[in-house]
Amino acid sequence: MVTDRHCDRLSDWHSDWLLDRTFPSSSGEVRWAALGLPDHPPVVLVHGTPFSSYVWRDIADALSADHRVYVWDLPGYGSSEMRAGQDVTLRAQAQVFTELLEHWGPDRPAVLAHDFGGCVALRAHLLHGARYDRLALVDPVALAPWGSPTYRLLGAHQEVFSALPANLHEALVREYVSSASHHGLHPTTLDRLVAPWCTEAGQAAFYRQIAQNDQRFTDEIQDRYGELALPVLICWGADDTWIPVAKAHELAKAIPGAELRVIEGAGHLVQEDAPARLTAELGRFLRTAP
Repeated sequence: MVTDRHCDRLSDWHSDWLLDRTFPSSSGEVRWAALGLPDHPPVVLVHGTPFSSYVWRDIADALSADHRVYVWDLPGYGSSEMRAGQDVTLRAQAQVFTELLEHWGPDRPAVLAHDFGGCVALRAHLLHGARYDRLALVDPVALAPWGSPTYRLLGAHQEVFSALPANLHEALVREYVSSASHHGLHPTTLDRLVAPWCTEAGQAAFYRQIAQNDQRFTDEIQDRYGELALPVLICWGADDTWIPVAKAHELAKAIPGAELRVIEGAGHLVQEDAPARLTAELGRFLRTAP
């Protein structure tokens, strides 16, 4: 049960990052926004778990000076729809991403994807025929094995954890999200990332998305990375404790011609730990001729 105090404190969690448009996807209503002029080159940003498009806020703002930047919350995350029985698997998210690209209509956008978003972007391209100009993968979920013991425990006992008292659930989520940063998150940023999961619907959604996802969704595409025939940049936090940097080198070898940039002093949430360095790398990649 979510207390009144809890609701009051989180009532304006989205006030500093507003996704003002909606799309009725096959997995529920998606909230999205577009920054920058419509005639500028298109860039799409894809977030991972357990985050939202908020992690891209500074980079989206910087890139919007020269690009039309699309941001969105995956179904079951952030400000997008969260409901019982919702399909939020990586399979479903890739289908939704393909639907969104068709709805937005940009011709071959650049796609920048983090964490689960990497798998979503790769599946959309390899399995659904989504066409990109180029693809940047930031600490992506892309190679076996993945899923920590804690992650598997939460997924295996979804019903138990969904019934935790609100304060214990919030403490768990705060600790989990905090561990993605090498330096530690600013309290305001941490509050913003945790807040969507701390409503009654959000608590159930948090464990739902863990329970529904496992390695089979990357196993289905991992052997096809050699088919990627577009510019690919891989950025990785050197101090990522969620997915070790060794996976960055393994992925770079699997993708023909992929560039690799290891970012020192950054953990899994590179956007928060080293935003200037990541923005510079992504900006350079976007400006480089294919």
